[in-house]
Amino acid sequence: MADKILLLPDNIANQIAAGEVIQRPASAVKELLENAVDAGATSIQLIVVDAGKTLLQVVDNGSGMSETDARMSFERHATSKIRNIDDLFHIRTMGFRGEALASIAAVAQVELKTKRTGDETGTFIEIANSSVIRQEPIAVAEGTSIAMKNLFFNVPARRNFLKSNAAEMRHIVEEFTRVAMAYPHIKFTLTSNGQQLLHLESGSLKQRVIQLLGNPYNTKMVSVTDNTDYMNIHGFTGKPETAKKTRGDQYFFVNNRFIKSAYLNHAVMSAYQQLIPADSFPMYVLFIDLDPEQVDVNVHPTKQEIKFEDEKIVYAFVQAAIKHALAQFSITPTLDFDLDASIQKLPSINQPFTTEQKEHVSGGILYQGFTQKNQAHFIEKPSSQELKSWKAFYEPVKQEEALFDYEKKARQQHFAIQSKKNQFEIDDTTELAQVLNTYIILPAENRFLLIHQQAAHERVLYQQMKQATTGVPVTIQKSLFPVTLELTPADAVLLNELLPDLLLLGYQIEPFGKNSFVVQGTPADLEDTDEKHLIDFTLEQYKHFNSDIRVSNREKLIRSLARQRSVKKDTRLTEREMRQLVTDLFQCEPFNTAPDGSPTYLEFKQDQIEKMFGR
Repeated sequence: MADKILLLPDNIANQIAAGEVIQRPASAVKELLENAVDAGATSIQLIVVDAGKTLLQVVDNGSGMSETDARMSFERHATSKIRNIDDLFHIRTMGFRGEALASIAAVAQVELKTKRTGDETGTFIEIANSSVIRQEPIAVAEGTSIAMKNLFFNVPARRNFLKSNAAEMRHIVEEFTRVAMAYPHIKFTLTSNGQQLLHLESGSLKQRVIQLLGNPYNTKMVSVTDNTDYMNIHGFTGKPETAKKTRGDQYFFVNNRFIKSAYLNHAVMSAYQQLIPADSFPMYVLFIDLDPEQVDVNVHPTKQEIKFEDEKIVYAFVQAAIKHALAQFSITPTLDFDLDASIQKLPSINQPFTTEQKEHVSGGILYQGFTQKNQAHFIEKPSSQELKSWKAFYEPVKQEEALFDYEKKARQQHFAIQSKKNQFEIDDTTELAQVLNTYIILPAENRFLLIHQQAAHERVLYQQMKQATTGVPVTIQKSLFPVTLELTPADAVLLNELLPDLLLLGYQIEPFGKNSFVVQGTPADLEDTDEKHLIDFTLEQYKHFNSDIRVSNREKLIRSLARQRSVKKDTRLTEREMRQLVTDLFQCEPFNTAPDGSPTYLEFKQDQIEKMFGR
């Protein structure tokens, strides 16, 4: 019989390695930009066509390569950074992975132009499918240019999995932002389809943060600086009022390498406790510097996940540094640690803890669970009697019966909601009242409804916009004085993607060069509003809903607009406005929940209320 185990050909092995490193155009952007940084470049250009699917090129003015090095750079496991095994544990450079260029050459057509300082001529190499097609001397400027054309041309299945150009471009801007943020002393430019999206001159870290995350942060950041023998931290964190519903503007760098760490993010969040709402996220750009021996960066192929030798020290250090920075700027509340004299008089303080009380406490299961070794999570085995009811719960059910029961319950629920709707009639004689400028009371026989005005309005707007996308588009009111919007690069790419759906919903917004847009028209039924705030809030809500993969982009946009346009709590409504809102709500299907699933009203029955009063 023939042997079964074979060595893979180099081109296939490279394609497998590419699957780890090059998942989309943005992955190649990361690798190429990091190599340019390591080459000592002071100016780096990223040129993109069709979101990197047609062309992705990085041009730098770094040290360049010799003819031999240029050829060797495309070999698997080739690197200029690692000489012996100890070097793996002292990594301070970025693009040390040998597979990066070999992986790119395995899934794209690559053209490399490079020249070292002092060399008379440079080197030109053309590679496709891991094979060198052409290599020759060339007249070229000092530095390196790598052009990656027709990504995944030889792996059609992988190409089919790429998202839309707008979606892929968002990922490219994200990777570009991460590298540019870490190296403010380097000039970066990003050009897409012949249009320059970003031009970042070298400068301070604060200037770079504002260039990338937006001018509003200029006066709303506090400086973080803390140094110890073990590690240093510097950067910026946002004032509490800048907290958003999404995590977008959060950047951690360890030894100048961007990382993702839920553990360190928790340290920052704990420092903001009670300063921002629980479902909000602060902005931060933080750089941690420590001995490379204390960090393992080889946990993940893209090096975005790392492990610390002592995570608890790093956690405590980050948390303390943020708290210290916020306190310095009088943002965190000050605490008076002097104990109130009245507390000293409490029996639990001034009475002795007797031996009898001590034995009673230490004999308890809770005390033992926290004092005996390995007992903190011990749960006593339940009796067989307690398990009987669970056994019945896990008995197998036939699929057909389960489906029938589901449909039956769904019909019953529908009829229950319809009958409920019929119980609540509103006409000219119905007396409505608003309480706390947030809730509307609707009386009915032996009961009343407490309607949440914002949740109800969200449901009404959602239904109206949903109908507009499937039927007649919303009427547009042209702006007499069109407003110009300046967005961050990432938000500009996102808004471009949403423009067709926004037009259906009555928002005529047109690109106006670079990251600018002009609002030419808004829905005719939209009362006077701040267009900039409307778009900013809608994009923020859209990103908030973006984690739900079950929902289409249009659905996310409609939900975002419904929330933005809905009447907010603490808003006084006239009787006419209340009547219109409640009437519109009962015409919705369903009317009892907002688009996010929260209830639009609570029902209070007379007998329940009387029980509460003990009557």
